[in-house]
Amino acid sequence: MSDLNKILHVEDEPDIQEVARMALETFGGYTVETCSSGEEAMEKGPGFNPDLILMDVMMPGMDGPTTLQAMRETAEMKDTPVIFMPAKVMETELERFRELGAADVIPKPFDPVTLADQVKEIWDRVTS
Repeated sequence: MSDLNKILHVEDEPDIQEVARMALETFGGYTVETCSSGEEAMEKGPGFNPDLILMDVMMPGMDGPTTLQAMRETAEMKDTPVIFMPAKVMETELERFRELGAADVIPKPFDPVTLADQVKEIWDRVTS
């Protein structure tokens, strides 16, 4: 698989969008496209052609799992690794996210200093 360069970040909270973008660009050197909803991700995602998708779970309209299912039906994003970023993580939800095809989960609040490393670690694991 190719190198990790482009990340689509799907998150409805503007403060989290900004912190994640700064962390991923500054510490990881990644190009980040931010979407505020699942619907927006479905519009922008195919043209952006991300290497990886970081996605909130609880969003108005299309939630994360619904958005992931829709992405899996597109040619452009059907195989793109997805990392869910939920506010609350229960063991039963972790299993459900993996069954849906998520590569992993990074719970919020996340550490901005280590976010890029966490993402890269998951990327290396799922693409090796």
